[in-house]
Amino acid sequence: MRLSAALLITALCLASPVLARAEAVATLPAAITTDPTPDPKFPARLEVVHVPTVGGLKVNGVVFVPTGAGPHPTVVLFHGLPGNERNYDLAQTLRRAGWTVLSINYRGSWGSPGAYSFAGDLEDAKAALAFVRDPANASLGFDGQRIVVIGHSLGGWVTAHTVAGDPGVLGGVMISAGDIGMLGVAAKMARDKAVASIADMHETLTSSPEDMAAEAAAHATAFGFSAVVPALAKRRLLVLYSNDFVKSHSEGLVRQLKAAGDVTLDTGYADTDHSWDDHRIALQVMILDWLAKLPGAPRP
Repeated sequence: MRLSAALLITALCLASPVLARAEAVATLPAAITTDPTPDPKFPARLEVVHVPTVGGLKVNGVVFVPTGAGPHPTVVLFHGLPGNERNYDLAQTLRRAGWTVLSINYRGSWGSPGAYSFAGDLEDAKAALAFVRDPANASLGFDGQRIVVIGHSLGGWVTAHTVAGDPGVLGGVMISAGDIGMLGVAAKMARDKAVASIADMHETLTSSPEDMAAEAAAHATAFGFSAVVPALAKRRLLVLYSNDFVKSHSEGLVRQLKAAGDVTLDTGYADTDHSWDDHRIALQVMILDWLAKLPGAPRP
């Protein structure tokens, strides 16, 4: 991946004092620093939606609609496990950059109806794409021909499987993604340890850690990144990873994609934690930089 504005910002800020930081800010995309000119006829807004999914369920979601007449290129944003970091700062920046953003809560999480499961996450992701493409929802500013999927942690795993299975999307961004297939392998080897790990990040989920570990173990091969590498290697992908507990998952995926002949893969690394807590602006810059290279994308 070429030297991004995010890396330039880091270099300048380490170099020295206030002047360096002022120079760094001057390099930031306008979508990070400047509100768009309001359009009274087509104002920016936040819409609450309920996305139909398998079994008659409707999962909760919100849509960040940008100012101006649509349709707008669209991001479908997936949260992690359980989803304490929603990346709404990223959603707001993407909206300022001219993207409509749909963020959903998987079934059985954060008030969405149904029983939580990893398989349900993938079904809900497909439902979210169908919702974006449905002409009945065009008033929300979606452009069903220009869709990018972005996911963090578990959402990165959802992104990998979703992008691999849907050649109609422009591409995907995986942020510190965790491979649920590897969780399944771990659950086979040491079930109690896997259950304890899941219980540590189980807020709001309606399924038990024991059931989640059992599901991951039963589908370890199908859930793994390796299962989708052949298809994923043919898609546009940005893999962003950090110095966290799933760093090796992204590194392994990158190696597999390159071995499969992926020539469009972009990657980015930051020495930060799983949530990118002290690199939020750098994260946004890297994503905006990558999105700007896609066909039909607005300038950030």
